[in-house]
Amino acid sequence: MPDQQPVSPHWGVFVPPGLSCDAHCHVFGPGDRFPYAESRRYTPEDKPKEVLAALHARLGLGRAVLVQASCHGTDNRAMLDALRSDPTRYRGVAMIDDETPDATLAEMHEAGVRGIRFNFIKALGGGPDLAVVRRAADRVRGLGWHVVLHLQGDGVAEMAPAIRALRMPVVIDHMGRVDPEQGVEGRAFRMLLALLEDERIWVKLSGAERMVPAPFTAALPFARALLRAAPDRVLWGTDFPHPNLAVPVDEAELLDLVPLIAPRPEDRQRLLVTNAATLYGFGD
Repeated sequence: MPDQQPVSPHWGVFVPPGLSCDAHCHVFGPGDRFPYAESRRYTPEDKPKEVLAALHARLGLGRAVLVQASCHGTDNRAMLDALRSDPTRYRGVAMIDDETPDATLAEMHEAGVRGIRFNFIKALGGGPDLAVVRRAADRVRGLGWHVVLHLQGDGVAEMAPAIRALRMPVVIDHMGRVDPEQGVEGRAFRMLLALLEDERIWVKLSGAERMVPAPFTAALPFARALLRAAPDRVLWGTDFPHPNLAVPVDEAELLDLVPLIAPRPEDRQRLLVTNAATLYGFGD
């Protein structure tokens, strides 16, 4: 049996509203059932669906969006298995390529997939040809899906024209992983704010632990600015189990940042509940 104990003894102080959604988390393996991709740049510790469910029970989160990670590549079976285990509470974001059959897209939609993700982080192998992204977007647009982009810093500005040209909702992961040393006036962050003027573009107020050291409060100015720019198009997530992060993270500390990002209850409701329900089609 996988370890279902809390990942740390800290339980946090913020109690999230009912049906709060972890809009960015992963399941890894188990590798003997769902092997990792041969082309992967890292091999994670197994964190199957049971471990993720235990984390959400500990934090008081009622919904989740399971995002396919590069270590599994376009083999989405582990993510889909988790979606099917709790179809009311879970939605998914897949990774696909030109070889993914249309029938598989239909099966994934039935299982709860609502988006596709492309990774443009150089350390993880860099991004695909933009023609691949456009072809994939064209294939899933009719399903009502969106595109999720994992970018880093200057990649936000470099990808801005392509993002605007996609003609469908686009979600930017982890606040664009901008360089915190450049501050909120940095070129990449200003471009991210400019992109949010387009009502098709969303952003996740996640990844504070990738930007700054604990207690992560140095990331607050970025998250607050994004929430002000697009209060109805911001999402929050834990990024559990934090792949490729060297320092252990207590997700309760990340959840405790939420009232600091969004002091007003109505903004917290949007960030944790309403926005995710809108984008991912959760029922009431």
